[in-house]
Amino acid sequence: MSIKSILIIRCGALGDLVYATSVIDALKFQFGNNTIIDFICTPGSGTLFKSDYRVNKVFPLKHKKIPVLLSSQKKHIIKSSKEKPYDILINFEFGKQFKSLVKNIYAHKKIGALLEEFNFPDSIVHMVDITKYMFKSIISDEVYNKSFPRLIGTPEEEIQEKYRLNDKFIIISPSNSHQKRNILNYRAWEDSSWKNLIEKLNNEIQVVIIGNKNEDTFFDKLKPYPKNVIDLVGKTSLVDLIGIINAANALVATDTGTAHIASAVYTEVFTLIGPTPADVTGPYQSPHNKVHIISSNQECSPCYKTEVMKNCKDNICMKNISAQQVYDTIKSTKLI
Repeated sequence: MSIKSILIIRCGALGDLVYATSVIDALKFQFGNNTIIDFICTPGSGTLFKSDYRVNKVFPLKHKKIPVLLSSQKKHIIKSSKEKPYDILINFEFGKQFKSLVKNIYAHKKIGALLEEFNFPDSIVHMVDITKYMFKSIISDEVYNKSFPRLIGTPEEEIQEKYRLNDKFIIISPSNSHQKRNILNYRAWEDSSWKNLIEKLNNEIQVVIIGNKNEDTFFDKLKPYPKNVIDLVGKTSLVDLIGIINAANALVATDTGTAHIASAVYTEVFTLIGPTPADVTGPYQSPHNKVHIISSNQECSPCYKTEVMKNCKDNICMKNISAQQVYDTIKSTKLI
């Protein structure tokens, strides 16, 4: 069968969608550059593909749990697939709320979660490798071995002009998706440590600070910023943010979406890791990028989603990472 069109379902958080981009080049390598690739994903994360010429169309799916009969977005997806059935449907979502959608989409071949039983080898640990393993059956070993997450953002020339960035700069991405929750943010680094690191780096290279809209309360704790720091918090679209990270010399973050973006645009990334397992959900190390995991190496780490984490009252795994340790790690790479 000649493969001409493929639909992919991935509706998780930003990092989850970044993991799934490994499938895009794989499909293009295997079936040709003219292969039509469509995605179903959450509305916000879907803008990730705004400048990506490899992706034809994005179907937004805001309310994943609403049944097909009550979801206008799900019915639209199904109707579109009925009018022009896909050659292949690849589903990366294991949640039972996707079962009826997967069942009702028109496609000649369906693979992935809810459709197959997977026994992942012990060597398959990272979420990127787990994702790749789920579409391994339709591509060659050669293609499988050279397919990695990759993003395309706003071109670097436009980014430099629009945001008045220097040729060399480093990005600080201090917040994460748990910032607004009324619980201990186990993945967060100390505000004082961020401030200290920003001051140290600002003496040697242009520092650009990024973050989401509506996070003023968090970022106010880091202000006032040193002179010459560029504050882009809440001032960029997602596709511009990808372009900015791509143009940077490096990015410093905790285990969060921007770190995954950096690894997918091959920008050197320094990730502060505490409770989360770096080998499972940290920025993905490929032959094309450089990932530095910075940890305080506590015996209780990683503890993410375990009883140890639930009973933790003080995230020393993050607190014990010093600004000097992070600065020295960056300095050792000769980036500054």
